[in-house]
Amino acid sequence: MKTLGIILIVVGAIMTVFTGFNVITKKEVADLGPIEINKEEKTPIYWSPVTGGIILVAGIVIVLVSRKR
Repeated sequence: MKTLGIILIVVGAIMTVFTGFNVITKKEVADLGPIEINKEEKTPIYWSPVTGGIILVAGIVIVLVSRKR
């Protein structure tokens, strides 16, 4: 349980600092024999810093509870 708590603390801290990222996908627009036309599309993924804070607090609680046992 202590390991899970530490992982949650690290993930929560990262999610609090970085509030999102972009996923880049390639889509094929046209395929004319030997010629291919592709398009790169950026899809943003965002979350609230509050989500990272909640995960951070949950990790701290898990670490503290596992110490008492």
